[in-house]
Amino acid sequence: MSDEVILALDQGTTSSRTLAFDREGKVVAVSQQEFTQHFPQPGWVEHDAEEIWTSQEGTLRDVLGQLDGRKVAGMGITNQRETTVVWDRATGEPVHRAIVWQDRRTAGFCGEMKGKGLEERFVEKTGLRLDPYFSGTKLRWILDHVEGARERAERGELCFGTVDSLLIWKLTGGRVHATDVTNASRTLLMNLETGVWDEELCELLEIPLAMLPEVKSCSEVYGETEEGIAIAGVAGDQHAALFGQACFEAGMAKNTYGTGCFLLMNTGEEAVKSENNLLTTVAWEVDGKREYALEGSVFIGGAVVQWLRDGLGMISTSEEVNEVAATVEDNGGMYLVPAFAGLGAPHWDPFARGLAVGMTRGTTKGHFCRAALESIAFQSAELVECMVADSGLPLQELRVDGGATSSELLMQFQADLLEREVVRPGVTETTGLGAAYLAGLAVGVWGSKEEIARQWAVEKTFEPKGDFGSEERMAAWKRAVERAKGWVE
Repeated sequence: MSDEVILALDQGTTSSRTLAFDREGKVVAVSQQEFTQHFPQPGWVEHDAEEIWTSQEGTLRDVLGQLDGRKVAGMGITNQRETTVVWDRATGEPVHRAIVWQDRRTAGFCGEMKGKGLEERFVEKTGLRLDPYFSGTKLRWILDHVEGARERAERGELCFGTVDSLLIWKLTGGRVHATDVTNASRTLLMNLETGVWDEELCELLEIPLAMLPEVKSCSEVYGETEEGIAIAGVAGDQHAALFGQACFEAGMAKNTYGTGCFLLMNTGEEAVKSENNLLTTVAWEVDGKREYALEGSVFIGGAVVQWLRDGLGMISTSEEVNEVAATVEDNGGMYLVPAFAGLGAPHWDPFARGLAVGMTRGTTKGHFCRAALESIAFQSAELVECMVADSGLPLQELRVDGGATSSELLMQFQADLLEREVVRPGVTETTGLGAAYLAGLAVGVWGSKEEIARQWAVEKTFEPKGDFGSEERMAAWKRAVERAKGWVE
């Protein structure tokens, strides 16, 4: 029916959103609510799980009220990944605040595990590094630090979930405790080859199997909400964005420029093992077919602009960074490494710290702003280098999404640095759109991935300039990164 819509719950790091998409993939209604960020200690980041739920529920109610009687064919869910929640199976009450993906409290424990020679086992089975980024060590921390939690978990009284599981549980009134294969692949607990929880890894991290959700595909009916809406698609935010960008063929890649940057390349049905410190992850599982991706994560992307605004007071709004950066022709030899939360791929150094090098008396605010924007592109370009080397697949173009893609200066610099086209889509809500597509495939709104690919449209293509000196610029960037590494122990 032409008046059908698909809902997408897009639960992010700083806000909860609900979007409604029509059959053409266009947004017809949207609602957003921010929620509180908690920083109890340096390097610790937490969310109130109840506030995540109430903010998400509020946006859902708002969008349902905007639909003017249009029929809801189904609902997809996409979410901030790795963020870890534990709640009481009987009451639904969380036993601790959610520990956010950015949280670094388990860096010491990860170091101990590496010291025992266990990292290669985790890489082999999960495609992930032993890093505090992932859910497994966060879950162990909760079990070890909340009184009685471990004993209750072993008795089956507690549930673990990433945020998708929490939302599914709440939406179904506690009837469904499940996750999808993409979110499960980010926990350090799922075997990448089998798609199920790995007993050996759970034992190594001392995680009781009884508290883990059922692992399902990304496009199937999980259950129904109290209003009878089918929950029919689930994927972590970056996987949903890859799907929403219609990167359905091996070698296609997208980069999301948000608080961090997340670059994924589809590698097809082969789980490519990285030799360059990238992650191997599930791209999605649809119609019984599991496909994989290589992923690189940049911890500080657009957040460097927020730091210029809120921390240094160099700009008054995030948008102003482009205007100030455009006052200079180049970075003046200045490089800013925003390793405020350590370095992600391909360095994986939780002890790196931010560094600015190359400053002179001639360095201005313009150079600082330009270096900040360029740092986002440099970090992303490092990931592309690693992906091409690992996969043996040449990058034809880079599809982009996220708030920072509104910066024409950044997008052009990225195209010049990569010497490849950077393509911004017509629909920029790619994360929510991917979740909607996955749900729509399950309930028959869209018939196939090919139909979705035909629907995908370009808003603007950034063409690379010649004679840009990419190699020299990348070499200077990498020298700066080396100086930022291992700053604290």
